[in-house]
Amino acid sequence: MKALVTRLDSFGDVLLAGPAVRAVAARADHVTMVCGSRGAPAARLLPGIDEVLVWEAPWGGFEPPDVNRPDIDALVERIDADTALILTSFHQSPLPTALVLRLAGVRYIAADSEDYPGSLLDLRHHRAPHAHEAEAALDLAEAAGFPAPDDGRLRVRTPPRADALTGPGPYVVLHPGASVPARAWSPGRAAEAVRELAAAGHRVLVTGGPDERGLTAHVAGAHGTDLGGRTDAPTLAGVLAGAAAVVTGNTAPAHLAAAVGTPVVSLFAPVVPAERWRPYGVPHVLLGDQDAPCADSRARDCPVPGHPCLDTVTATDVAAAVEKLIAVTQPMGET
Repeated sequence: MKALVTRLDSFGDVLLAGPAVRAVAARADHVTMVCGSRGAPAARLLPGIDEVLVWEAPWGGFEPPDVNRPDIDALVERIDADTALILTSFHQSPLPTALVLRLAGVRYIAADSEDYPGSLLDLRHHRAPHAHEAEAALDLAEAAGFPAPDDGRLRVRTPPRADALTGPGPYVVLHPGASVPARAWSPGRAAEAVRELAAAGHRVLVTGGPDERGLTAHVAGAHGTDLGGRTDAPTLAGVLAGAAAVVTGNTAPAHLAAAVGTPVVSLFAPVVPAERWRPYGVPHVLLGDQDAPCADSRARDCPVPGHPCLDTVTATDVAAAVEKLIAVTQPMGET
């Protein structure tokens, strides 16, 4: 059987599809994943995927492209699958993707859908109201005939060792950026946390993408090590895997840390529900006012002056959360 899994949004979303992908791979001969360019680096980390097709959907992403008939026709020609799972967030429709897959000749298509699908879906599944995104994807896979073959946690292929970047000895990672501004802790607060953690005896590595070098340099200051722009996806997985804890917002490194088994201090802005997007399957501490006025707004820019849901969190709060996680996850007798 040739199977196809689609998840058309970002890096973290694709990581959360990983347990469902493994469920499909356990029963399929070949698994293709269709995702956008932002999710593709994550797809290439997932066990069970044989091929990645990168395509920018007009109905996905922060800056979707215009509808282009030749582009859609080219994708239809590339798809070769018998069965497909369309994975979406709770507020997204799978039906445009289902139409493309039908045009490509996919015989069996399954998705979560509240909208009437006509003949576009063979399995119209209804997700549990409060399910985490990873659990919802697994539930759909099981309903489509792909039961979980393992514990259902997030996983990636074994990352490369990152000692050349991290240096010797234990460390904590702080990742100050986020995919949208509403989910980011302020740079000033993040810099305070680096100083606080360093004062408590932790070596702090600050990570970020190539476009965040200014941010990571500011946050690292004189007390942290700036790794901004120095880690591709596999290398970042290696850095996070070696950390005692990771401090980050609701953004991709939170899910990547979970996928390599590292505990997370999650600075979680409630613009999306924590029950669906919190770090999954690892010890974590959730910080941030989950009842703030922005809750469930899906805002990309904070609609409340002062960003109170996150900027009421202090460096002391973060340092205490790191100590708590290290205490509960560090083996007895290890220092």
